[in-house]
Amino acid sequence: MLEDDFGREVSGVRVSLTDRCNFDCVYCHNEGLGDTRGPMDAQDDEMTADEVVRFLEVVSEFGVGKVKFTGGEPMLRGDLEEIIERTPDSMEVSLTTNGTFLPGRAAALKEAGLERVNVSQDALDREAFAEITKSGAYDKVIEGVEAALDAGLDPVKLNMVVFEHTAGYVEGMVDHVAENPGLQLQLIEYMPELTGRPEWNIDIERVHNWLEEKADRVETREMHNRRRYYVGEGMVEIVDPVENPNFCANCHRVRVTHEGYLKGCLNRNDDLRPMGEMSREEIRETFRETVANRVPYYGEYMIKEEGEWVVNDEYIDAPVTHS
Repeated sequence: MLEDDFGREVSGVRVSLTDRCNFDCVYCHNEGLGDTRGPMDAQDDEMTADEVVRFLEVVSEFGVGKVKFTGGEPMLRGDLEEIIERTPDSMEVSLTTNGTFLPGRAAALKEAGLERVNVSQDALDREAFAEITKSGAYDKVIEGVEAALDAGLDPVKLNMVVFEHTAGYVEGMVDHVAENPGLQLQLIEYMPELTGRPEWNIDIERVHNWLEEKADRVETREMHNRRRYYVGEGMVEIVDPVENPNFCANCHRVRVTHEGYLKGCLNRNDDLRPMGEMSREEIRETFRETVANRVPYYGEYMIKEEGEWVVNDEYIDAPVTHS
């Protein structure tokens, strides 16, 4: 298993299969397409199934044991089942989706080898959901969660971005997972730097404090020192990477863009590395380079000076590695 200069082993990869999405969520930094005609062939700027599988086969040589397929909306790829089925058996396979295409496909995905699924669901209220996602697919998402549970893709994690538009729905969502076995909730801290709307931010620590009082039991995970709040039948976690050096110090993932670029950090686009024609040797070399050059974002790439986060002088004018 490869390790970066900060002692962080890379045990997992997140692979974006497309930047297309049939939602247009207000907090997303990508512009959604709105309703589409559904799953389709890979587009010209997207990695083919062969390229995705070749990449996974190569990184499995380095002990990478987990892959999460993401987007955009990865279920817009008609070949998703094929990609999962061809993923090395040594890898745990999970998927992040908005859930609209799970009805009718969840069982096939499970059969192909999918083990877990995260479904984006920012509100239980139909009108609020439509306002946030710019989509009328609320019923499909609810149906998709049920389809995932029926297929045995449990526990199903519901992903909810917490910001000004959704803060009022957190209590209802916590109660929802508490009353429904098989569901878990991930409350994801809003990242204003990705949307340019800092006024939508809320103090995530207030949510922690509220959950501390509400939970029947609280555990602290070793990774990130992240707290797990057990409420009724459900479990709630808060993913809070913003201005959190501890989070970055425990990052063990490399990311792959839909175009086939490797990147060591979600928050940066100046560390992209192309894999050329994606031969096995090119993939190996690019993966080694990417891991060797990984830098924790908060606490290293960004450091605090006089209470403000600023770019570390060491990384100013660092060479851009993509064309």
